[in-house]
This record gives sequence, structure tokens and C-alpha cells, in this order.
Amino acid sequence: MAIVAGIDSSTNRTRIVACDAETGAVLRSGKAPHPQLDATARVTEADPQAWLHSLGEAAAGGLLESVRAIGVCAQQHGMIGLDAGGVLVRPAILWTDPRSSGAAAALVDALGGPAPWTQAIGAVPAASYTIAKLRWLAEFEPANARRVAEVLLPHDWLVWQLLGHPQRRTTDRGDASGTGYWSPITGEYRQDLVKLALGHELRLPEVLGPAEPAGHTPEGLLISAGTGDNMAAALGLGLGPGDAVVSIGGNGTIFAVHDRAVVDATGTVSSFADATGRHLPMVGTLNAAQVLRSTAALLGRDLAGLSELALQSSPGAYGLVLLPYLDGERTPSLPHAAGTLTGLRAESMTPQHLARAAVEGMLCNIADALDVLRAQGVEVRRVFLLGAAGRLPAVRQIAPQLFGVPVVVPPPGGDHAARGAARQAAWALAGTPEPPHWELPEAVTVTPDQEQDLPVGSAVRQQYKAAREQIHPETAS
Repeated sequence: MAIVAGIDSSTNRTRIVACDAETGAVLRSGKAPHPQLDATARVTEADPQAWLHSLGEAAAGGLLESVRAIGVCAQQHGMIGLDAGGVLVRPAILWTDPRSSGAAAALVDALGGPAPWTQAIGAVPAASYTIAKLRWLAEFEPANARRVAEVLLPHDWLVWQLLGHPQRRTTDRGDASGTGYWSPITGEYRQDLVKLALGHELRLPEVLGPAEPAGHTPEGLLISAGTGDNMAAALGLGLGPGDAVVSIGGNGTIFAVHDRAVVDATGTVSSFADATGRHLPMVGTLNAAQVLRSTAALLGRDLAGLSELALQSSPGAYGLVLLPYLDGERTPSLPHAAGTLTGLRAESMTPQHLARAAVEGMLCNIADALDVLRAQGVEVRRVFLLGAAGRLPAVRQIAPQLFGVPVVVPPPGGDHAARGAARQAAWALAGTPEPPHWELPEAVTVTPDQEQDLPVGSAVRQQYKAAREQIHPETAS
């Protein structure tokens, strides 16, 4: 039995899984936090060496024993600037760093607005994008900006380290598509955009094909191309065309597998590449799990208690509608909006109905985001629901009604990205046209009833839409 491993280096920790290369069964796993000077602070910069330290701790106890190939995924959009000799110029700037928000806006204006950017790279660069960090560096650390001769992403850097610092630097199309200077539309770098941001061109890593190895370690281990964390999660979940992911965290992240790059002139849809040769068009909502947390706190309950209350109500919550724009909203574009509660009547003013309205409001907002993808020709036949909030009984029951398609709830654990990296390693090891077929164990699929659930869901969404268009007529379709 061949054993492969997947490494997921996220913002705060490293996870490693060792898997059976044929079946995907997880044989061993480990994790370790990334060292931080202040564990309570928002992590926006890091010494990349800390990631290696964390990797070593996660792999302790022989976790990588007998492994034949390793795949690496990591947090996207980071910026690791090296000088002409391959020496780190400054600490890595992570995707979470908000300082480049002004730089991102300046870049959008410099190219003439959102539409030219979507034509160029399939997306409008945000503060998280690597290109915005380059612009910020040029403005606020010009001496460092002049020293930077090449830029690697976190997964690129880790692969380079594992391979023993070869002259060749590599990346993959999935992670490259989050830089803001590689186009998933053409499959090429845009050095003109690099120069627009930084003031000069850069040496950039070679973009490998999905199953193409990056090389072998000095010990002979095969290292696959690696990818970004969302792309690895899609690979770990076994997504294919027609599959979408709804990740319910503080924000909502919604993406789907598609066969072509999406060019949305409004910039609502960001067109990323995936790790299989396809694409991952993505939309985001600002309001997701915190809608449930805030409502639960208002009612003096935890999330489980909120879910229990919601299931004691009925679809439509007796006419109570919560427009969940607590922090404004990105999809639809309502940056200055606030949340709105409508339909207040004597019979609807109960904790049960408010709990139900919170769950339905959050999910209707996400359903609207799924429709944004559908409007771009992206087929959604099945939705994978990620995040702790996605496992709440009320969310699991109501989501299929509102989304109108079967909903798959994977098992908890958060190892989907690491498992996807391992699957990529198995693919590179096998050298086959398609990745090996791995079952997703212990996943629960909830399929809506065509005669009961779908009409109910349609009625709830219509009630939500009427309230949304009355309060925010600019969202009317």
C-alpha cells in the first residue's frame, strides 16, 4: 500500500494527514500551531520559518514514515518577497493584512475601474490579493520594494523549502489565480500589472499542471505542485462540475466547480482556477455565522439553543423576515446597509420565530449568492455545507429547502484541505489523467422533497425577496 501525505499550512496552524494513496483513508494525522508573538492579536505578518517549525511539530512521532509523496496547500494571497539572491526581504504579509485596502482601491482606479480588471484577471483585486500588497510595499516601504526581485506564495515557499532550495521555483494555477497578476482566462502572468503595482517586473514561479510534480526532496520524496487552501478543499471533498461549496464562517464563502473562467464585469464573482484544470468562480457574503451568533446572544442562547428554537417555529417564521446585513453586505452590494427585521406582529414576536428568521435570513442571503453564480452560467446541482454552523440541525434541515438542491454535510474535523493536498500527491505519484477516486467518509446528504420542501423553500425565498426589495429597491431583479 502506497502512502501519501497532505500538508495544510493555514493562517494559524499546520495540519498533516497521511492517507492510503488508493482509497484516501486517513491513516495518521497531526497538527501544530504556528508560533506567534501575541496569540490574541490578528496575524497579518509572519516569519515563514515559523511555518517550517510548525510543520516539524505536526509531523512528529513518525507521521511521515513510509510516505512516498507529499502535497502542500496553504493560505492564499500571501506575499513572500525575496531579493535577487533568494533572501527574504521582510516578513511575509498574509492575506489577513488590512493595510493594503487603500492600495487595492488605487489599483482598481489605475486600470480604469472593475471591468478592465475582470477582463484582465477575472476578478477585482481586494486588500487580500498579493498585487495589493505589492502596491502597499511600493508606497510605504520603497526601499524593500526595490529589493524585491521575486515573490512566492506561502505554498510555493514551503514546496521550495522541502525540495532543498532548487533554482527552479514553482506554483500551481489555483494559487496563482489569487495573486492578481496571473490570469485564469489566458493562463499567463501579467507582468504589466506587476509593474503597475510595484514599479518593476518580478521573477515569478513556473505554473505547473495539476498532476505535474514540483520535484523530489533530497531523500527522494515526490512533492506535487501544491495549491491554495480553497482549491485543496475542493479536491479533498471530491468536487466536480455541478458541485458548490458554502462555507459558513464569520463571512460566507460560496464557490463552485466550472469548466471555464467567469468574467463578471461588476466584480461580484471572482474567477479563480482550481487544482484539476477547471475553475472555481467565487462569491462572498459579509454576513454568515455571526448572524446566528448575534441572534443567539440576543435570545440568551448558544448556537445549539438557537437551532432548537428555530425548529420549533415553522417555515416563514409567521411572516418574520430578517435581512441579515449586520455589517453591510458584499453580495448584494450594500456596503452601508444595516440589518432589518420586518413582519413584526403579535403572533410572530416570539423567540422561536426570531430564531427561525435568523436562520432563514442568513440562508436566503447565501441562496441569493448562489443565484449570482447561476446567472453567470455556473450549474449548481449539489451544495457542500462547511463550518460548524453548517452542522446545526436547523441549518441542515432548512438549507436544502432554500437552496433547492441536495446538501452534503461532511464530517467535522477541518482536514478537507490537507486531504486534498494528499490526493494531489497521489495523483502526481500515479501519473494518471484524472485524480484517484476517494470516497468522502461519514458525509450526510440531505435531499429536499420535490413536492413538499421545494414549494416551501420557494415561498420563504419569495417572502425574503419581497422584504429585501422593499427595503433596498436597488436589489430588485
